Parts: sequence; structure tokens; C-alpha cells
Amino acid sequence: MLETSGRLLALLSLLQARRDWPGALLAERLDVSPRTVRRDVDRLRELGYPVAATKGPDGGYRLDAGAELPPLLFDDEQAVAVAVALRTGAIPGAEEGALRALATIRQVMPARLRARLDALEVTTVRRRTGPAEPEVDPDLLLSLGSACQAREVVRFDYEGGTMATVGEGDAAFRPPRRVEPHHLVTSEGRWYLVAFDLDRDDWRLFRVDRLTLRSGTGPRFVRREVPGGDVAAFVGSRISGSRSPVRGEAVLHARAADLAPWVGTYGLCEPLPDVDGEPRCRVVLGSWSWAGLAGRFGVFGVPFEVVGPPELVAATREMGARYAAAVPDRPGARPVA
Repeated sequence: MLETSGRLLALLSLLQARRDWPGALLAERLDVSPRTVRRDVDRLRELGYPVAATKGPDGGYRLDAGAELPPLLFDDEQAVAVAVALRTGAIPGAEEGALRALATIRQVMPARLRARLDALEVTTVRRRTGPAEPEVDPDLLLSLGSACQAREVVRFDYEGGTMATVGEGDAAFRPPRRVEPHHLVTSEGRWYLVAFDLDRDDWRLFRVDRLTLRSGTGPRFVRREVPGGDVAAFVGSRISGSRSPVRGEAVLHARAADLAPWVGTYGLCEPLPDVDGEPRCRVVLGSWSWAGLAGRFGVFGVPFEVVGPPELVAATREMGARYAAAVPDRPGARPVA
């Protein structure tokens, strides 16, 4: 049987690993009586841990969130993972808090873990071109995250942006924006809010650093499915669209699941109903030119039909004629140099 201090740490670790614990199961895991478990739970409460008792035939215990943050217990793997995350993934604008949290964790680490952490030398390389990573208010992220989870409409003022964040015709609408928040996403040092814009009746991607929340939240809503069903792919395709001079779509004769890995994060690939038993999918891509975009659709090696825009249709016809002219008509003939 463990001594009292060790048993309390073991009990706390179990309570943090699972939401609900039957009292009898806790007693079995700790090799003590249910009465000892009750006494140890009382000791944890005295130390500031909000342990609630659950009722029912298998009554037990649950570690609830409290008004104050009590001491936390991490195993070795968790402690190192948290420390590394704080060192490498701080939110722009929250670096000071991350460094203080890292110092706190390092101070209470055993010597063997401090040595492992100190051996990890991390150098963050900023991009030489383009603007610096914008700072984001952590409280704003928490507010948006809460609205996403509670499925509550939010209103905010928005400072314009590129086509990755503002859809065609948005200039005709006056602020504030009213949206159903869906997801918070981070990509290349920037934070984005994926949301359904109620006034525009369409999905939008907003830069969080350009967003100023209005007070209060709106009514609850039933969450919609993001186009394509994949948040990462949706965000990637919008970001790619803002950076690519041209953009178009085509229907490819293949399963979306087979092509999606090759479409990549910055494209959109979604399934379409089969036609005569043949699988099809819709693919949206961006490129540096219309000819380059026509070539991108061709490299998948499956039949496809161009949907648009007209510039892509014309470029595909031109590329087809160019490729046809590049192939000799006579078997074994070589093109003239």
C-alpha cells in the first residue's frame, strides 16, 4: 500500500485521466478501502481540488473545474510535451505568458526532465519576406472558441482583407458581421475563424487579428457542415485562392478519397454522386496562370471536365491542341527540332 502522500498523487492522477470514477474502482486501483478513498478525496478538497461526488448505484467521484487553478499533476511525458509546446508554439501577443508558464513548469520538474528540456535548443525562423506574424489577443481567441462550442451567433467589426477572408460582393454589406462561428484554425502564424455569414448566406474565412467583437452573443444555432466536410481542406483552399492569381474547378472521374491526398491542403476535393457506377469528385485548385492550372488538372491521370471559369476552359483547349501537336502522327517518327 502506498503512503498517504504517494496515494494522494496517484488518486489525483487517476481523477485527471478520466471524467467519472466509481468509488469501488478507485479503491481497487489504489489497493485501499472505499473509506480510505473518501478520506483522501477530502484531503484533495482541502488542497483546493474541486472533487465532486457522483450519485447512483455506482457512486463515485469526478474532478470538476474550479474557480481557482490548483496545482496540476503531470506524468513525465505530459510535462515534457507541455513544455515543448509552450516553447515552440506561443501565440503572437501571448509570448510573455507562455514564457512564464514554461518557467513555472521547469522549476518543478525533476532534474532528469529539466536536463531533457534544456537539451532541446529551438530556433524560430521568421519569414524574410512579407509581414510579421500578427498579434492576437488570447481573450479574443477564448471568446470565439466559447462561441464555437456553445453554437452562439457572434457580431464583430472587420477590417477588410483579401479574397481569402472576404467574398465577392461583400463591400455592398455594412458592418457588423453576423456569423455562426464554426472553427478556429491556425495556419502559418495566423489565426482564422471559419464561420457561416448570415447576411451573405455563405461561408467565410476571417482573419482573427482583423476582428473586433461586439458585446454579447446572439441566439443559438444548429451547426452546419463546412463545405467538403473537412475544415482543414476548406481553410487551405481559401488561403490558396487568396495567394494564387487564378483559380478554377473541374469534375474528375475518380473517388475523392483517392485524389484528396494529392490535391493537398490548399485545394478542395469533395465527392459527387456516381454516374452510371463511375465515381466522380469536384476539385478546386489555384495556380500561377491559366495554362498552369489546366496542367494541374491533367496530372491526376484521370478523365475530367472543366467547370470554369471561361479562361480555364480556353486554356485547357489550347493546352490540348499543344499536346496533340507535340505527338508525331507516324509511329516511330521524331518531332523536328
